[in-house]
Amino acid sequence: MNAVFVEIPAPAPVTAPPAAQRPAPLKRLLRAAPPYLYLAPGLVLLIIWTYRPLLQTAQLSFFSWNLLPTSPMVPVGTANYEQLLGAPELGNAVWNTVLVIAGLLPFTVVIPVVVALLTRQVGGRLRELHRALIFAPMLVAPVASAAVWQWLLDPRSGAVNRLLGTEVNWLNESAPAMVSIIGITGWHLLGFAVLLVSAGLAGINDDYAAAAQLDGASRWQVTRWITLPLLSPTLVFLVLMTVLLGAQWTFPLIDTLTQGGPAAATTHIYYLLWDYGFHSHQAGLGAAAGVIFFAVFGVVALFLVWLADRISFHDD
Repeated sequence: MNAVFVEIPAPAPVTAPPAAQRPAPLKRLLRAAPPYLYLAPGLVLLIIWTYRPLLQTAQLSFFSWNLLPTSPMVPVGTANYEQLLGAPELGNAVWNTVLVIAGLLPFTVVIPVVVALLTRQVGGRLRELHRALIFAPMLVAPVASAAVWQWLLDPRSGAVNRLLGTEVNWLNESAPAMVSIIGITGWHLLGFAVLLVSAGLAGINDDYAAAAQLDGASRWQVTRWITLPLLSPTLVFLVLMTVLLGAQWTFPLIDTLTQGGPAAATTHIYYLLWDYGFHSHQAGLGAAAGVIFFAVFGVVALFLVWLADRISFHDD
């Protein structure tokens, strides 16, 4: 039997499409442009209102100027930085900043977790009323609340001393003044933190707790080993915000109630920066303080973000 061989033609070589069929560079650019066009307004405003003033501040830190338009800016090199780092009030301001942050952490992390867990089962209209009441202090302007608290903390006729049965001069003694600033700021922030924690709890699947309870876990064990780990991203965010912004939140109250006193007991780094620029009229020194604080808090922010990625537990 004779074999029949069929010759299969070789496939035609693959050739590149004609140049006319390729999208032109202009068309490719137009296709890729829309996302960047949406971002452009925000980026422009960020450059104008954030990065441009930051560069101007860095430039001003090498000059001596008293903020008067008729007064010339005198170049002083690094003298402002040397004066700032050698100033005795800087160490006191840094320590007060640490005290403020440490004092605010219970109001932004510990108490909100407890309140959110205790009120987790509240439902219906009562839940809305609870959220409205606890968030209300956040809506009060700091200057307005400072006026009310100044009356409540009056050493002779204030409601706080009457309630506690004491005669503490809350705003004119060093330790009570810091406690007052921290307490009033914490009262402002508590509702906001509770709502964030409540939102974090709402995002946790109830099936985890139900499965653990079927295995005999107690309510505390469910909270300790399931709820809190799944809530860790929210808690880390609150810690991050408190560390980076806690001193800024206290600034309006300090400026209204204590003006950094008594004896600089409530002067933290932001109030010290403001004092250099607008009380002492040393714009260059204030700018140098701003640059240093920006760099330090930038490093702290990077460390906290790195730490948050390491310790946060995400439900995948």
